[in-house]
Amino acid sequence: MLYAMSQSGGKAIAKTEKELFLSIEKMYEMYLYCMLVMTYIRDVAEQKMEDNKKKRLPTEEDLNPNTRFVKNRFLSQLDANKSLKTASEKKKVSWTGEGELIRKFYRTLLDTEEYKEYMSSPEEGYSNDREVVIRFFKRHLINQDAFQSFFDEKSIFWADDLDIVASMTIKTFKSIDEDSDEFLPILSLWKDPEDEIEFAKNLFRKTLAQSSEHDKLIKEHTENWELERIALMDMLLMRMALSEAREFTQIPLKVTLNEYIEISKYYSTPKSSTFINGVLDKLFDQLKTSGEIKKVGRGLIQ
Repeated sequence: MLYAMSQSGGKAIAKTEKELFLSIEKMYEMYLYCMLVMTYIRDVAEQKMEDNKKKRLPTEEDLNPNTRFVKNRFLSQLDANKSLKTASEKKKVSWTGEGELIRKFYRTLLDTEEYKEYMSSPEEGYSNDREVVIRFFKRHLINQDAFQSFFDEKSIFWADDLDIVASMTIKTFKSIDEDSDEFLPILSLWKDPEDEIEFAKNLFRKTLAQSSEHDKLIKEHTENWELERIALMDMLLMRMALSEAREFTQIPLKVTLNEYIEISKYYSTPKSSTFINGVLDKLFDQLKTSGEIKKVGRGLIQ
């Protein structure tokens, strides 16, 4: 959103902040789509078996198919989960109407080694049922162009969210075990809504308010660079990091530094992480010495 503002030529802060929180809310819909997709693939597999039985000249395999996947116990749990069903209905999230796309996902599943091994393995058990779902989702589905394109076309807010949403989905899958019932809760959008919403709001506002001040600090430690020559995303990330370091007294500086180095690897240039690390390291030391960065809390007072 900071990048969008920088490119808009005066977009209103209030409007952009509203879009920021809308994008976070929309991310939860993406999570629900990811939670549901494997049950729809299972339904396609089951329908395919029923269709094969109705062939004019069905084979022995058509009449007596391997039902291990369609009877997958883990997918049955997902299908019965009341929290997932309630959230999906509330958000109007469903793969209904995407039959051809789901059939494409199913064909991809059939070609994977994970599926072939699962279907032919003499070992049976709940852990195998869950593991094959996680592996297919993680290794194949989220990397499939058609899967990513579905989200790109569905919402402009989802361009960067699939990695974190996939992690949320896999974490939820792993939290389910053989004894889990239909009342097991799925992840919520926020762990601590009041605290996390306030954090996002303050970081966004402070980064904007302090940008000129922070640009001056950055310029002091990039003597051989004109600010215009520094990648815009690098500038935005350093502004954010400085605001976080100064305003959020209970976040360790090392955590802030590491977070923004990692974000730069995803969003900026190949050399950005090293550049940002060097500049922020010097700035943090300077601001600690001047008393402009103060940390409070156990283990943070220096």
